[in-house]
Amino acid sequence: MTNFPSEKSLSSRLRIAAVAGCALALVYGPALAAEDDPWPALKTELFGSKAISPDDAGLVLEAPVRAEDAAIVPISVKIPASMGAIKSLTLVVDKNPAPMAATFTFGPAAGAGERSIATRLRFDNYSTLRAIVEKADGSLVMTTKFVKAAGGCSAPALKDADEALANLGKSQVKLLATADGNADTKAAQVMVRHPNYSGMQMNQETGLYIPAKYVTKMEVSRGGELVFKLDAGISISADPNIRFTFAGTANNQIAVTTTDSDGKVFTAQTPASGS
Repeated sequence: MTNFPSEKSLSSRLRIAAVAGCALALVYGPALAAEDDPWPALKTELFGSKAISPDDAGLVLEAPVRAEDAAIVPISVKIPASMGAIKSLTLVVDKNPAPMAATFTFGPAAGAGERSIATRLRFDNYSTLRAIVEKADGSLVMTTKFVKAAGGCSAPALKDADEALANLGKSQVKLLATADGNADTKAAQVMVRHPNYSGMQMNQETGLYIPAKYVTKMEVSRGGELVFKLDAGISISADPNIRFTFAGTANNQIAVTTTDSDGKVFTAQTPASGS
């Protein structure tokens, strides 16, 4: 449905943003938020001429009005069962250097009931966050939140580079209890140790920008059947953390394969007896 920019295109955008945009986002976030709305152009770039309807079916997007840390902004999306079969969920941060944050393309193991996805994003400027759902018939539905946060894409890396690379790709998957106790719906969490360098962060010792290095893809399956495929960009926070629901069966083993922008692949799974 949507396409992320090529590595070459993204690198070019990040270099420009690192030189011209980051300092402005840190100092003048509120003022920049008043600029012309970038969404019309983004909508055309990402979804072409397809119409996007405002939410009228109970789609819920949760995000803080004012984030405590622009580099780690918790967000969650709940898609009601009343929306029927769902193809994908796309997250867009309008004023990030690479606005497309993530696209979750669902498989049969995601289930047909209510589903939820939660993760953490970076915000480089005060911005509208959008959750766009594609239904089985190809129609699009969107809901939005405005988040006051700035400087997240260029914020200093939280961990020492050597430590981050030493733990690169270490992953954990665990099953979670569901709030309503519904046996047909299960929940799980995937955590991947990865600095997710945006290409806009500066090495405090050398004064040079750290090259972009981030998770680009993730595939999650339950008992060998696809739950979702994730296509991700630099807007995902360091150490990607994703909580999600899926359809429960006799075999609820969750397996995860993660790929980063250097082509490195990391895997993890719950015990085979997970239920």
